Amino acid sequence: MSDSPTTDRDPTPGPVGAPTAVAAAPDVPPQALAAVHLDRVTKAYGRGSDAVLALDSLSLDVQPGEFVCLVGASGCGKSTLLNLVAGLDRPSAGTVDVRARTTLMFQEAALFPWLTVAGNVALALQLRGVPRSGRPARVATLLRSVQLDGFGDKRPHELSGGMRQRVAIARAFAQDVDILLMDEPFGALDAMTRDLLHDELERLWAERNLTVVFVTHNVREAVRLADRVVLLSSRPGRVVAEFAVDAPRPRRIESPQVSTLAGEITARLREEVRRHADDDVA
Repeated sequence: MSDSPTTDRDPTPGPVGAPTAVAAAPDVPPQALAAVHLDRVTKAYGRGSDAVLALDSLSLDVQPGEFVCLVGASGCGKSTLLNLVAGLDRPSAGTVDVRARTTLMFQEAALFPWLTVAGNVALALQLRGVPRSGRPARVATLLRSVQLDGFGDKRPHELSGGMRQRVAIARAFAQDVDILLMDEPFGALDAMTRDLLHDELERLWAERNLTVVFVTHNVREAVRLADRVVLLSSRPGRVVAEFAVDAPRPRRIESPQVSTLAGEITARLREEVRRHADDDVA
């Protein structure tokens, strides 16, 4: 969790849909206004002949308020990319420029089991420097925003997996961030719970005008949520294709528009996996 003191911010209700894009000035390049700017980023683990190249000259811009999903084969560097954007790691070469506050959510909610739901959220406020007297009301607001009214006194083991992820989202919002980085946050949940959390995440993203970078192996999930789906190559990771998602919101994961684009992206992903397998054989 980020421990940088920031000012408190309450959600501003608004309709579900894409937040208003920031218009670029005529002479300003798009990357100058990007919330996240990666320029020819390379990341290698290890040295010499034992080095493993996770990312290779990857460039990507994410605009303020944009919802971008990253898809690709296992080991293509998606999680490495999130760690670099979050500041948890440094690139071996290239530039990572992040112009706003970030927090990173994982597949596991990673709640402290000895704290209550309210205590887990309040801890993030404490680390931000929010005075003790102001925390209870803010915690109540955050739990209400993720539909967890009345659960503040529960412990994590008393909650379902989907409810624990809601607490993790509330804790992320307690940090008052601008960029939400999500590493397969719903991957371990059943389909119905995942669908409900898709709705919840989309609503909160629109209300708070967040920038979201979301990693998933589920192509339909990516199309359901994203403004843009970015396909990474098999290791080492590079951007090989981008797909704008023009279907109106709110979307359903089973809708024909989502299915059609997901099929196109899946076909391209299969091509990339086959290419990587052919290269390995060669």
